[in-house]
Amino acid sequence: MREANTGLTASDLAHLGSGEVGYIRKMQAEEVARCFPEAPDIDPGVDLWALFGADGTPILLTDNRSSTFFRAAEDDLKTVSLH
Repeated sequence: MREANTGLTASDLAHLGSGEVGYIRKMQAEEVARCFPEAPDIDPGVDLWALFGADGTPILLTDNRSSTFFRAAEDDLKTVSLH
């Protein structure tokens, strides 16, 4: 099977969807420090929801899934969920 040559550079791919697409991901408290280093200490085992830009830029961390969708709408981002 041949791969199609799209003419996109690595930089083009990295910025694909930037400012247009965001993704929502469920996170455990133990994962938070890696993506949100400024976040306070959170009790282990707490489920949280995070909104990221298409390029992986962290936007919002919350314990309320609905809040991520509201924030994405405020930022005019189309959302996708990651599992």
